[in-house]
Amino acid sequence: MEMMRANVFHGVNDIRVEEVLRPSAGVGEAVIRITLTTICGTDLHILRGEYPVKTGLIIGHEPVGVITDLGPGVSGYVVGDRVLVGAITPCGQCRACLSAHWAQCGHGDDTQAMGGWRFGNTINGAQAEYLLVPNAQANLAKIPDGVTDEQVVLLADIASTGFSGAESGRVTVGDTVVVFAQGPIGLCATAGARLMGAALVIGVDGNEHRRSVAKKMGADIVIDPNEQDVVAEVKRLTGGGVDVAIEALGSPETFKSALRCLRPGGTLSSLGVYSGKLQIPDDAFAAGLGDHKIVTTLCPGGKERMRRLIETVRAGRIDLTPLLTHTFTLDDIVSGYDLFGSCRDNVLKIAIRP
Repeated sequence: MEMMRANVFHGVNDIRVEEVLRPSAGVGEAVIRITLTTICGTDLHILRGEYPVKTGLIIGHEPVGVITDLGPGVSGYVVGDRVLVGAITPCGQCRACLSAHWAQCGHGDDTQAMGGWRFGNTINGAQAEYLLVPNAQANLAKIPDGVTDEQVVLLADIASTGFSGAESGRVTVGDTVVVFAQGPIGLCATAGARLMGAALVIGVDGNEHRRSVAKKMGADIVIDPNEQDVVAEVKRLTGGGVDVAIEALGSPETFKSALRCLRPGGTLSSLGVYSGKLQIPDDAFAAGLGDHKIVTTLCPGGKERMRRLIETVRAGRIDLTPLLTHTFTLDDIVSGYDLFGSCRDNVLKIAIRP
């Protein structure tokens, strides 16, 4: 039996790098040797026990690698191809996929919420030397020569999610947009709003470094919520409210502030993961008469989504490498989690090299 090293979840605040069985590809599957992956905010939720997964699971869900094994039924790829795999792995055949709701793919169970997210959630993930990719035909996106791992690794999750905040909010040319929280996903939402043609993008964050990065990623104006009344300032800057407010933190209070920033007919695009009770204040919602829209988005995945994002990078429309602020080896990943979780040293995203 061939073995590999992987980051295994054993319980709350207990992850360990250890030897586990190396996967092999079955029908419709592929195995990739991971060349670069990351630590994500969701991984922190798992480590802290805020999102439950089974003991013994390999976590992580932003994989870039090289194909080492192809199962029967996978065509158009060869061993040695460099590939990006989305955090969401739709099957392409279920009711959700055939209805163009790929992120909600149930992989045989259309009642399963967030079914499309499997790596490091319901199956072994990417913080390892090798990764088994299900439904490989639908999920392997080739990386062109001249494009580096660092340029594309964030497309697997945070960039796809952040951009989708602007897409789901239907940002269009000339719109005004406010993005609450300039963490990695919020920064990508800021960049996405700019890519979609927004005329004014306002970033909101209490961290000075993240506000400065927001300016580099496309924000025209940044607001410190510790120093200003965000809602009042947004309404002043926009003459009454934004067309689209993107909430990228997952805080009930931030959700309410985003709603209060909307003009009549505006859209709140929510990317946050909420716990506890989320309430809609009737005053901010114009008692239901303001023609507002609230949309939620789970990270879009699949090979066509990844291909389009890779082409956006290759064309020079977006550079995500400044978000990769720190790099650790797989053996040092516990130290990476500690740094990421404490938000020290202006950390944004941590890259992991197995």
